[in-house]
Amino acid sequence: MTGAVRHLDGPRPTKEALLHAAFYRARPGAHAVVHLHSTHAAAFSCLADADPANALPPLTAYYAMRVGTLPLLPYHAPGDTALGPLAEEAARSHHAVLLANHGPVVAGATLERAADAIEEVEETARLQLLLRGLRTRPLTPEQAAAIAPPFP
Repeated sequence: MTGAVRHLDGPRPTKEALLHAAFYRARPGAHAVVHLHSTHAAAFSCLADADPANALPPLTAYYAMRVGTLPLLPYHAPGDTALGPLAEEAARSHHAVLLANHGPVVAGATLERAADAIEEVEETARLQLLLRGLRTRPLTPEQAAAIAPPFP
């Protein structure tokens, strides 16, 4: 996507289209970008102690395989154009991000892959919230790296 973008036909795009465009610019192999306001991921994105470098621990093998690491981007109001460059920068090295006080965004080579990955974000956020206050046993960094999604 280069040059100016203009609406040609149909319903106007959502004000969050800038997130999708940022991911497509950063990840040329992506053919789908999914953004949700899913309950558990959105709830987790509101927690003060979420790690900005990797918001959710790899509790399951499928999370490690489909998501890898999940940076937490700082809060911006929906449609805030300042979020675009931050999302694009994060998308260069991660195909999934969590927007603070908002929800996840995931890119994939196919819609099915993006949907599978965003489902893992939601389910891992759910697990993390269910386990909050209990000692957990996430995968070790070595275990997670062995099955992490390939970059890019």
